[in-house]
Amino acid sequence: MAHRSRKSRPKPEPKFSFRTNEYIRVPKIRLVGDDLDKISNEVGQTVEVGVYNTSQALKWAQAAGLDLVEISPKADPPVCKIIDYNKFLYLKKKKEKELKAKTSKTVVKEIRFGPNTDDHDFDFKLRHAKKFLEDGAKVKAYVHFRGRTIVYKDRGELLLLRFIAELEGLGAAENLPKLEGRRMTTIIAPVKKKK
Repeated sequence: MAHRSRKSRPKPEPKFSFRTNEYIRVPKIRLVGDDLDKISNEVGQTVEVGVYNTSQALKWAQAAGLDLVEISPKADPPVCKIIDYNKFLYLKKKKEKELKAKTSKTVVKEIRFGPNTDDHDFDFKLRHAKKFLEDGAKVKAYVHFRGRTIVYKDRGELLLLRFIAELEGLGAAENLPKLEGRRMTTIIAPVKKKK
């Protein structure tokens, strides 16, 4: 029986990878930070924002019991902070989480019509579209032409224009109905309510 060789899987890259302490190999760095006064007290000499030799900044970080962290490696010279690295990562993750929570996800709901949709079906789908728009979702309405129904393009366009007109208070059309292949589509975005 043949023995299978196991391929070692590459370790996933950490989400935040910053060079720290002795891994910062440039001769000079730009030091920034909010609590440089506290570091000055720990070290026993004045530490201000400015350009320093990397070895000097590293000595200050070690004396304060903190890490020298490269924040912006592409700057000339690279920008560093003297901070607790774990606290720095924690704050970075927290900030990213807050930004992610603030961004709203756009939901697009689809409503399909046929060129010969009757009034009852139209009203039923209109009620659904109103609910979707009230919930803050976009509505993509389209008329699907099957087989020979493609000859009723004008009916499909009138149907979508009527649909847009019915939803005028709740949503605004991003574009007029346009034919793409066998579908005529329009997208209606919810209107932001004034508080």
